[in-house]
Amino acid sequence: MKLKTLAAALAGSFLLALAPVKAEGPDKLVTILTAPEPQTQLMAMVLTMQSIQQEKSAQILLCGPAGDLALKDAPASATTGQAPKDMSPQGLMQKIMQAGGKVEVCAIYLPNKGAGPDALLDGITVAKPPAMAAAIMADNTRVMSF
Repeated sequence: MKLKTLAAALAGSFLLALAPVKAEGPDKLVTILTAPEPQTQLMAMVLTMQSIQQEKSAQILLCGPAGDLALKDAPASATTGQAPKDMSPQGLMQKIMQAGGKVEVCAIYLPNKGAGPDALLDGITVAKPPAMAAAIMADNTRVMSF
């Protein structure tokens, strides 16, 4: 009887050892968006929102032409709804913020735009390069760049 019990225990242990282990994925997404095209901007926001809906934290860094999404007086390309849900890049970005996502513009964006922080939508800040570099390099972070 002991031999059967031992054999069953060994077989069970062997099967457990072969069972796939679910790897924990990154808990945070950093989206770096520089693309000027509204469709690319919106897709970056769609994927970022998906990560939040999967209970991950999200941070967005807007640089170059994509920085215009952060402006109170944003161009029509940032605020015009697109198919299929008539959502704009800026509109979805604001929903991401409401869901807990953090949005920042590159440290050099406003000075090169000739504007100050008051030009930004409420809740959007200027990224500090050391903190952003740390966020990008952090363990358990995935970086997506558009």
